[in-house]
Amino acid sequence: MRRRGIVEDYEIIDLYWNREETAIQETMNKYGRFCYSIAINILSISEDAEECVSDTYHKVWNSIPPKKPLAFRGWLGRIVRNLSINRWHYNRAQKRYNGIEILLSELSDCIPDTDTTEGILEDQALSQYINDWLDTLSATERRLFVLRYWNGVGLNHLATSFSTTPNKLAGKMYRLRTSLRAYLTERGVAV
Repeated sequence: MRRRGIVEDYEIIDLYWNREETAIQETMNKYGRFCYSIAINILSISEDAEECVSDTYHKVWNSIPPKKPLAFRGWLGRIVRNLSINRWHYNRAQKRYNGIEILLSELSDCIPDTDTTEGILEDQALSQYINDWLDTLSATERRLFVLRYWNGVGLNHLATSFSTTPNKLAGKMYRLRTSLRAYLTERGVAV
């Protein structure tokens, strides 16, 4: 059911399923800013972010069918994030500026290096530990952590959104990372 001209996710998915070209336009209308914000926060280069968003629409077009995602926004966000991270790796290899460096350096003290993590099972266990830790947080803390370290939203923007100063927010993020590190250490994850 439509609310004030907004197309529902299941309607967009049906458009893709029926190979209607309007599916891409409806996705852009509803989630274009969301996708771009993830890409630009990771890449910091407008042209690269726009290209990743465009690639996201192409990948969605080629994925539906056969896939029929249950949480379209989250699924879309994961696609644009993965494409942006791949572009970031490419840019890094090409010695181009990369915006995710700050996020990775902030998390380096509480997340083990993936090069030393043994196998997929340990990666899955780490993922489950992080999800369990997120469940211990308040809704606001969880939202802050995910916006900062999953969506890559900058501290200044987050501070404005949460009506605080960047310095206070930086302290809050430090305490969250310290909490995550302690949680993982208690569970035997070598940090």
